[in-house]
Amino acid sequence: MTRCDWCKGDPIYETYHDEEWGVPVKDDQRLFEFLTLETFQAGLSWITVLKKREHFRMAFDQFNFEKVAKYGPSKILELENNVGIIRNKLKIKAAVGNAQAFIKIREELGSFSDYIWAFVNHQPIQNKFSKLSDLPANTPLSDAISSDLKTRGFKFVGSTVIYAHMQATGMVNDHLQTCFRFRELS
Repeated sequence: MTRCDWCKGDPIYETYHDEEWGVPVKDDQRLFEFLTLETFQAGLSWITVLKKREHFRMAFDQFNFEKVAKYGPSKILELENNVGIIRNKLKIKAAVGNAQAFIKIREELGSFSDYIWAFVNHQPIQNKFSKLSDLPANTPLSDAISSDLKTRGFKFVGSTVIYAHMQATGMVNDHLQTCFRFRELS
């Protein structure tokens, strides 16, 4: 079985690649989970986040954005002291603010899924890359989404973070053409 090169050699990465990466996600709570994890990943490796994912789920109430939006100083301090997660104060505060902005989008447009998927006309973009070095870190579309999210109050949502989010949630199919998942998700 041929996989994308980036995940080879680590069982956590391979399972994530085989079962989740690039699969279209349209559930708001799962989208919030991925967006939050991507913001914590900024400047770090994705494997670091994946290894802490279950701790993040427990710490952030299973990524219930309604609960996260209401976190106050004592909960933020608790998160800052939680050794199971990435304890970056700015990213923790951003997660709370992002939950609040996420809810505002839902109130305005009905769902975050409708909002984010509208950028790709509600259909995954089917890329056809043959080698890992062909994959972009960002695109004009991720630039536009990042910019729009920032105007809506989101933090740690630069273009590279947003492109990674698009890849993870299946907005783009960036599996290499030689990968067994490429055809399954096309």
